[in-house]
Amino acid sequence: MVLGCLSGPAGATVYELPENGSAVFGTDERIKSTYQDTLLDIARRYSLGYEEIIRANPSVDMWLPGEGTDILLPGKRILPPGPREGVVVNLPEHRLYYFPKTKKGEKPVVITYPVSIGKMDWSTPLGETRVVSKQKHPSWYPPESVRKEHLANGDPLPKVVPAGPDNPLGDYAMRLAVGGGSYMLHGTNNPMAVGMAITHGCIRMYPEDVAALFPLVPVGTKVWLINDPVKVAYVDGELLLEAHPPVDSEGQTTEPNLELLSQQLDKAVGNDTAAIHWDLARDTLQAANGIPAVVGLQADVDAPPAPGGTEPPANAPQGQGGSAAPPPEPPTKMLPPAAVASEPNGH
Repeated sequence: MVLGCLSGPAGATVYELPENGSAVFGTDERIKSTYQDTLLDIARRYSLGYEEIIRANPSVDMWLPGEGTDILLPGKRILPPGPREGVVVNLPEHRLYYFPKTKKGEKPVVITYPVSIGKMDWSTPLGETRVVSKQKHPSWYPPESVRKEHLANGDPLPKVVPAGPDNPLGDYAMRLAVGGGSYMLHGTNNPMAVGMAITHGCIRMYPEDVAALFPLVPVGTKVWLINDPVKVAYVDGELLLEAHPPVDSEGQTTEPNLELLSQQLDKAVGNDTAAIHWDLARDTLQAANGIPAVVGLQADVDAPPAPGGTEPPANAPQGQGGSAAPPPEPPTKMLPPAAVASEPNGH
């Protein structure tokens, strides 16, 4: 359930956590662009990042979408794995999740924002850490390594950059314990780049997003920095897969791991039996557009086969054409596609 929806640059969308423990929340939406819009304008307006809006609309011109162009706003998501408390930043997703403590009489919620992460050679660290300090209108003391990089690029930096429009930390900063306090969660003076791997390792947010998050997060809040490009959920008999481009320890995109995908699907299904469309699962993994897709359905192993054995069950996931081949050694609790015939459709 959506509690608050962003209609302008005023904060993130707040969602009630499903009472049944489901990890799936939110909905995708579609809007029509106006003649003055860019995709990046729309992304910021709806609290989406650069990569999110581009991958969801691959055929739309980033700078000139045009009047009346159909724009997909990806809002349906699977919660990242791990504790539902404090702050969780999933690096491949370029997204932050905040789970505020629930007060008596309130329902638990999640608040989510797009973020920028570290670029090559300046990767964002992984693991559990915590917020150790908070500062409004911070000054920036660029490390010597960063000053050398800027100097080599003909853009020398002073030892101290005071608060103001030229400060890349923006108006709010929360320092993390990791790295001896050298990493921060902060705003930016370059909002167009939010949602990219572009920082020197810190986590960068839209100015309005960090302004909304700053008063909610007390010093001492736990922060998990994770690297989970593939998220899986099994809800009401549907197996959903959400994939993002995997990143390595240097923050660079790598090839997806098909063997790991098989293990994750198996774990999600648990004791049930599901018919998995492996071709569709592989396509979703390769596309890595961050949009959850149904790649399997709960199967009744005792149901009689369809007449002639050629027609799929009415609710079986459909393919891109041809039969899906099972991955090497498919998990025993999931039926390989040989057990579920497939026909081409428009997925």
